Amino acid sequence: MIAVAGKSAQLGLHAWLPNAMEAPTPVSALIHAATLVTAGVYLLIRLAPLLEGSTSLVCQLLGMVSLIYAGFVGLTQTDAKRVIAFSTISQIGYMVLGCGWGLFDGAFLMLMSHAFYKSLLFLGVGGVIHAGGNNQDIRKSGGLGLTLPLNKILFLCASLCLIASPFTSGE
Repeated sequence: MIAVAGKSAQLGLHAWLPNAMEAPTPVSALIHAATLVTAGVYLLIRLAPLLEGSTSLVCQLLGMVSLIYAGFVGLTQTDAKRVIAFSTISQIGYMVLGCGWGLFDGAFLMLMSHAFYKSLLFLGVGGVIHAGGNNQDIRKSGGLGLTLPLNKILFLCASLCLIASPFTSGE
């Protein structure tokens, strides 16, 4: 569970992920969507037969505390990429919680869909940062929906998937 918490940036070992957002946006997208943070959940899914008893309870608690903590901290961030970083920690927390409950198929489905909608979010954030003159402060990026209509659509689609709207990957 320590390896899962470290690799998937769960509470206690989560500080590296928001700090990794200093990298260029394509690198951030790889960290979030496809490779690094998903490895811990994949490890849990592969070790599913071993998750019984107290390990399952630790998995549930780790996921639940991480998803609540990261969700609330993400609400206080002003850097666009850090908001997505805390959103990722929260989403991975849902997957870890699902593995703790024994819902490995659901965790794997969320893991796969997570890669796509986080990629869309980072594509959109990259466009906003570029259009705003390398500004990542969300307080200074209002009104870009009119000048960047494609980004607006990307954000809308990714956000609908993120909140598990009907007829998206959350169905």
